[in-house]
Amino acid sequence: MPAPVKAQLAELTKTFFRAKMIPLPMDWASPGVQYPDAFEVAELAVAPNPPTNLFREVSFNKYHVDTAGDIGKDFETYIDGISDAICDAIDKWMKLAMFTSAIITGPVGIVTPGSVMGPSLTPFILAKGPQSTPMELKYTTAIAQAFGINWQAWHMGMMGTLMYPAFAAFPGPMGPPTPNVPMPLITFPSGTESMLSPSTNKATMVGFFADPDAPHADDLFDSIAQAFFVVFQTFKVSTMVTNVLGMGPIPTFAPPVVPVGPVVGGTVIPKPGVFT
Repeated sequence: MPAPVKAQLAELTKTFFRAKMIPLPMDWASPGVQYPDAFEVAELAVAPNPPTNLFREVSFNKYHVDTAGDIGKDFETYIDGISDAICDAIDKWMKLAMFTSAIITGPVGIVTPGSVMGPSLTPFILAKGPQSTPMELKYTTAIAQAFGINWQAWHMGMMGTLMYPAFAAFPGPMGPPTPNVPMPLITFPSGTESMLSPSTNKATMVGFFADPDAPHADDLFDSIAQAFFVVFQTFKVSTMVTNVLGMGPIPTFAPPVVPVGPVVGGTVIPKPGVFT
């Protein structure tokens, strides 16, 4: 299966953001009874933005509606762009990540934390993420740094079992390079998956952003973190761990008395492309 799909991540992020019902302008209150006199009649009440808009206008005043609509479109464009960058980064990681070690005994290869190595997502997200304004660059940098750290923590914590049925009783002195039985990624739990939880992922973004007064940053980071965690669960189920080549000696092989034997002290051959 491919990496998480940009459209799914983007739409989920917008859904979480939209649910916050953020008003624009924020903390607005009518200046008084003379306020309507400052506008043409046609400006006092216009059609509201559609319910799919990311922000809610505080009144039907044309300028309130236009402001909420324009800023909503800007945020939608940004969410589309950063979602594309995150998914593309994971796709690149899948092509380059590998199992560097396992302990193979008979048909079972034990994977311990630290066995999976792969590139950081940070430079990939920075290379493709939106940066057309100083604020977009600041958002993208914080998100890229957070995903780089938290994704690495997750994959470095992966553990589980690779299966090599032929190595239970192989007719030779050495089990040759043999692909594992394909297994879903979800069967390889990680003790550090909590780093990708919505609360931790958001907190990491906020920490790197380091600007608590920036409008809407907290809501943006929260929406991305929540949406990504949903997409990540699907990713673990749909992604397969396959073609991890195992090999190892068969010390009990002694024909004709012992014509077959189990692999003992085997390992894997590091190679990319095992997450598909």
